[in-house]
Amino acid sequence: MDARFLGIAELAEAPSVAVVVDVMRAFTVAAWAFGQGAEKIVLAESLDEALALKARHPDWVTIKDGPPAPGFDTVNSPGLLRSMDLRGRTVVQKTTAGTVGALAVREASLVLCAGFVVAEATARLLRTRACDSVTFVVTGEDGQADEDLACAQYIARRATEAETDAAAFLRRAGESRAAAELAEGVRQGVHPDDVALCLELDRFPFAMVAASEDSLMVLRRCAVPSLTDEERPRQGG
Repeated sequence: MDARFLGIAELAEAPSVAVVVDVMRAFTVAAWAFGQGAEKIVLAESLDEALALKARHPDWVTIKDGPPAPGFDTVNSPGLLRSMDLRGRTVVQKTTAGTVGALAVREASLVLCAGFVVAEATARLLRTRACDSVTFVVTGEDGQADEDLACAQYIARRATEAETDAAAFLRRAGESRAAAELAEGVRQGVHPDDVALCLELDRFPFAMVAASEDSLMVLRRCAVPSLTDEERPRQGG
């Protein structure tokens, strides 16, 4: 598999297959939303669009980066989201990097959104689809976020090599600037467990596929075949 790792600004044209990575915290949050029962996630282009969607659909759940704000139900924190009952609900998410990255590749034939919590399922879907060329979009810090790059490189490796140890990739993510800022409270709208939740490998058994639906970019969970014992990733050493 030919893998490219690009920041959002480096996307000159729509790739055929894109994996958009935001570990801390957009797509960890998205995975938790599905884990809590959400039916779909609308990736909003702006805060105003998110609020307009909420106004038209009062039962939809709105999420944003940073501190709480009027019109938004919660913030972009897996630690806070894990206590919400989202069964059958539609979630609207707007973040600084993750949702922007997904919208930037909306013309791709296949768009996956990922973090460590869905890494193996994402890699397995790439293998199942026999993707020859994959562009990994490193969304954080103008493409320089090491937690996103580490996760992207891990998924790329797992898509082609069954024997891949996750420990070094998770260590890099844990030592990233984003992890430090979350742990130190530099960023707002943070739960104390957010970093640990973002570094939880393969917490969920599904991948997440984004596609255009009625002019909106909609993220949905996608089931993939379960792992055999021989295929399970190693985390130690």
